[in-house]
Amino acid sequence: MATTKASNFKIIFRSIFRRAESLIFLLKDKLSERNFIYVASVLVAITCSLAVIILKSFAHNIFLWANDINGFLKLPYINSLLPIAGILLTVFVIRNFLGNSLEKGSSKILYAVAKKGGIVPKKQMYAQIVTSSLTVGLGGSAGLESPIVITGAAFGSNFAQKYHLSQKDRILLLACGVAAGIGAAFNAPIAGVLFAIEVVLTDVTISAFIPIIISAATGALISKISLSSDTILNFDQTLKFDYHNTPFYILLGVLAGFASIYHARNFQKVEKFFGTFRNKGYRKALFGAMILAILIFFFPTLFGEGYESIKTLASKNPNILLDNTMLEPFKSSEWILLAFIGVTMLLKAFATGLTLGSGGNGGNFAPSLFVGSYLGFFVAKTVNLLNFTHHLPIANFTIVGMAGILSGLFHAPLTAIFLIGEITGGYDLMVPLMIVSSVSYAVSKQFEKHSMDVKTLADKGDVFTSDKDKNILQSIDIYKLVQQNFKTLTLENSVESVVEIFSTTDQKIIPIIDENKSFVGIVDYDDVKSFIFNPYHVKFSSMREVISQPKTIIILEDKVEKVIKQFETTNAYILPVIHKGKYFGFLSKIDILENYRLRLKEMIID
Repeated sequence: MATTKASNFKIIFRSIFRRAESLIFLLKDKLSERNFIYVASVLVAITCSLAVIILKSFAHNIFLWANDINGFLKLPYINSLLPIAGILLTVFVIRNFLGNSLEKGSSKILYAVAKKGGIVPKKQMYAQIVTSSLTVGLGGSAGLESPIVITGAAFGSNFAQKYHLSQKDRILLLACGVAAGIGAAFNAPIAGVLFAIEVVLTDVTISAFIPIIISAATGALISKISLSSDTILNFDQTLKFDYHNTPFYILLGVLAGFASIYHARNFQKVEKFFGTFRNKGYRKALFGAMILAILIFFFPTLFGEGYESIKTLASKNPNILLDNTMLEPFKSSEWILLAFIGVTMLLKAFATGLTLGSGGNGGNFAPSLFVGSYLGFFVAKTVNLLNFTHHLPIANFTIVGMAGILSGLFHAPLTAIFLIGEITGGYDLMVPLMIVSSVSYAVSKQFEKHSMDVKTLADKGDVFTSDKDKNILQSIDIYKLVQQNFKTLTLENSVESVVEIFSTTDQKIIPIIDENKSFVGIVDYDDVKSFIFNPYHVKFSSMREVISQPKTIIILEDKVEKVIKQFETTNAYILPVIHKGKYFGFLSKIDILENYRLRLKEMIID
């Protein structure tokens, strides 16, 4: 009976799905291209919002359950054990259901935009939801926003592929999914729009804002209706700005910039350490998860996203963070609390690195807010405890500090300013938000050219999201442009063979190879045309006498930028290409420029 019901449910579901697909195809035929994009932006936002609801609700309920258990045991045993289970389950799912591979981090979206024309694999529509809910939901010290962003991008990209939209529309809908994800995760539509524009799309016209705005607003609306205020990060208290505190906000901005650099570099060191493990499976996961468990045992606020502890810091009684810890007997001491906050802030980079490096899935968006709030609290509390003449509002600094780390870590000051402005329910702190975000960004940018998400890709030369020209160049596939139809000769051939090729084809260059197909040199028509058709010279000349060397040689694996520089420095219009030491073909500068022109035309979003 149960099997029959399940079968009937599948039939009904498939029927509804097919009808929905037919309706969307009908709308595509009847509506103009622009109007269909508006409809698509709403549909993408709805699906993305549902993913946010599932992820956020699961993570929040697990957090409440773990706290209830802790209240009974009086020690954070469960908080320590759950992340181990979560990371091991994540690895199990990846190995057995996801082909033993999963692209983590929002940098993959940047890579998809820059090099793949906005194409995101289908499995990202569900893989991120499943794995991040296990990792973060069960206490991994990471955030859900990065998986949410990737999921939204996947929904947008695959919707565009399903309904045969152009590359520019595919990238636009990808950005719509990203905006909807951020909008829904924080109930912050403006921040969703700015994140999509500031981080994902760096070259966009004003008209492209409309679909992104629609998606972000739809995502925030569904989140507002479906998620309780306890599930997402928000603040209800009224916050006021006192201009006398401006020097301290500048100080917080400077410290936030350096804290961003500290977090990014140490997180990457931990990830790199785990990347050297020969055993990529359960042993690595167990090793990292156990170290994480020890950290959470002594510092239980490292459990999960950490949003509840952020709210507690900004409340009137932050001392309750020491409940169920070894330091609970000393919770009345302000200095003990301050030390606990400072050490926890410094350990967050390592906890997040352990979570993701050992095999879990999540992101650094929530950790950046966590570190920022702890830094803001630490600065304000330290000033107050040292009995300065000025008494700083701790809640204000706790909240503004989040914008500082977010701006410094992701190089996205506008997103940071408006995200924190929206989750606080007003813009009374707009001036300090602007000060801290801009100062932190300036400090971070001075020492780190690229944001944390882009740095790894930039080091490999894969993506430069702040430079449209480099983005397009990096998206060009040299392999597909190499001309491999050139007729070749060897040193054993006679000069008559050269004359025959030049006489019967349009070929102006003949590659000369040896018996192993290694490149020897070329015969350039411009170099030999003065005597090559003289029978006497042809008869008494050897192949070695007509061979010359090209101005330079291109290695197939070279980056496009290097190839372009080779053309520019040699002033050549065509150059030979070598692959694994063997002759591979010729590459024309004209073909590269034409491909660049076509891709530029495709990537302009209007």
